[in-house]
Amino acid sequence: MDALAGLLEGPRARGAFMIRACFEPPWCVRIEDRAPLTVMVMVRGEAWIMPDAGERVLLRPGDLAIARGPDPYTCADDPDTEPQALILPGAECRYPDGRSLNGVMDLGVRTWGDRPDGSAVMLIGTYLWQGEVSRHLLDALPPLLSLTPDVWDCPLTPLLMEEIVRDEPGQEVVLDRLLDLLVIAALRAWLSRPEAEAPAWYQALADPVVGRVLRLLQDDPAHPWTVASLAAKAEVSRAALARRFTDLVGEPPMTYLTGRRLALAADRLRDTDDTLEAIARQVGYGSAFALSSAFKRVYGVSPQEHRTRAA
Repeated sequence: MDALAGLLEGPRARGAFMIRACFEPPWCVRIEDRAPLTVMVMVRGEAWIMPDAGERVLLRPGDLAIARGPDPYTCADDPDTEPQALILPGAECRYPDGRSLNGVMDLGVRTWGDRPDGSAVMLIGTYLWQGEVSRHLLDALPPLLSLTPDVWDCPLTPLLMEEIVRDEPGQEVVLDRLLDLLVIAALRAWLSRPEAEAPAWYQALADPVVGRVLRLLQDDPAHPWTVASLAAKAEVSRAALARRFTDLVGEPPMTYLTGRRLALAADRLRDTDDTLEAIARQVGYGSAFALSSAFKRVYGVSPQEHRTRAA
């Protein structure tokens, strides 16, 4: 598995929230939905994306932005425009004073805003659940990134524009897959920039020792790895591997492996009906009890609670 594939093996949307937002200035929407990842593509007009902390971004036609949650941010025609709507978890809409806004701004199939022929049109796709986007992918991203057409020229945008307003059987699945492809294409373009700041573990894949170990852990996480067996594969001592891996990746090899195994378990709990015992074997734990204990220690909930919430 190459470095980019290791980073982009997620996301996997499942019933993602997708809309075509249409506005006429002045307009402003405050987003506090705590979603792990939101993608915005500007089709017409301009929009300011303003996180509470960090630099604001002006989107023009063809530009794309990705906001990493759960921190809130604001979208507006102008930085001085006051919010007119508030987006909360579960795609709940309210006026700034707390009154319900659900349904008031619906303009048709997955179309939302104040007028369908507004001068500003944006495609928005939101991953609703943490498990839909891998932890390593989220850790690799800044709170807000943007791409302009000179480095981002994707044929998926016209297709998404066409599909997002369709109301046909299986349409949610079509849109989920298009959103996944859009994110992957965008992140590939973002990481390929000369000035890109890739995460430590991603850069470590280029190291002849640590890169080899990372690929072993990525390709076969269920194997009963130890620091000794990994060091033997890398042809270095255990101490040298532990020190080099921690320096480059930011955590010891076994900590990295635990995180990967639990992330895979979280995906399987959400996406399959496999028993906890079966999932434990698939990701490298000796029993359902061992997996459950590790899962609750890291995620704060039991595997069954995670599965119930995802459902």
